[in-house]
This record gives sequence, C-alpha cells and structure tokens, in this order.
Amino acid sequence: MKSDIKLIDYLAVRRSIPAFQMCEPGPEKAEIEEILRLASRVPDHGKIAPWRFIVYRGDERARLGEELLKLAIEAKPELSEEMIQVERTRFTRAPVVVAVVSKAGPHIKIPEWEQLMSAGALCLNVILAANANGYVANWLTEWFAYDERAYPLLGVEPGEKVAGFIHIGSTTFPAIERPRPELADTVTWVGGED
Repeated sequence: MKSDIKLIDYLAVRRSIPAFQMCEPGPEKAEIEEILRLASRVPDHGKIAPWRFIVYRGDERARLGEELLKLAIEAKPELSEEMIQVERTRFTRAPVVVAVVSKAGPHIKIPEWEQLMSAGALCLNVILAANANGYVANWLTEWFAYDERAYPLLGVEPGEKVAGFIHIGSTTFPAIERPRPELADTVTWVGGED
C-alpha cells in the first residue's frame, strides 16, 4: 500500500460532505451493488458477517421521512416548523441512504465487541467505496438509529442495532477541511528509540 500514492493522496484529504449538501445524481443499482461488494471487505473475525445492509432509494425515502416525522411529533409535540421540515427530509437529503445494521450477538468464539467493530469498519468502507465510485458520502446515526419505535419502519429486526446511515450522492459544494486532532494529543508511544 505504501507505493500506492493515489490512495495516500486520497487519505490525506478524505472528507465527508454533509448530507444536506448532496444532490443527484446518486449511484444506480449496479453501482450500489459494487459499492456494497467492496465495502464488505472488512475485518470479520470468524467470517460470520455480523451485519447487513438496507438500501433506501426513490419515493420510499419520502414516505419514511413522513413516518419518522410522526414519531418525532409524538415525542416532541412542540416541534418548530423548521424541525418539522428537517424530520420530513431525513432520507431525501441524499439520493441513496444505506443503513448498516449490526447483527452482533453472543457467539461461541467471536466476542460481541469485535462484531460491533466490524460493523463500524463496514460503515467507513461504504464511504470509501462510494468515494472510489465518484460519489460523496456521509455517515450519520441520528435519533432514529437509537429509537426502536422506528425499527419496524426502517426494516431493522428485533435484536439488531443501526451502526449508521450512509448518505450517498453528488454535490456542488467544495469539500471544506475541518480541524483534525494533533498526533501528540492522540498517540502514546511504547518502545523504540527514534
């Protein structure tokens, strides 16, 4: 990998684009399948694939937004008009939204923590694969990832958890760099003299 300067250059500037800055075109079904095929190449101790995808496209995204809005109003009847519009458009901000669903659970050999981390790696890989196919992407969770009342609407089964919703599309906005942590603040060195 060290000799692949294109990958190094990409990683040096990798940046998520906010979902509200996305527009058409989004990937077609064959491109989505390629993105998900590439994304599935993640660390997966025991080869158990403790995750799955749900792909939301087309008019179904607007229907989901309306249903999620109903749940949001149940929880907070005093929602402002601005927040009503935000809730209504949760799934229509990007042409495609991919849910990464964790199926992590007790296993005779594989710790549940490793299964959860595999789902997290999968979320990032969806972003990388979408970018490699020429699209922008953003990994979001949002309130309904944690509200099991929304799970039947979203196609999430009992016992599963949402690792993230990956929004995929195009953009006319430039990628703006954000502050990144300094290595001195995040790295502990153990051993070595250099």
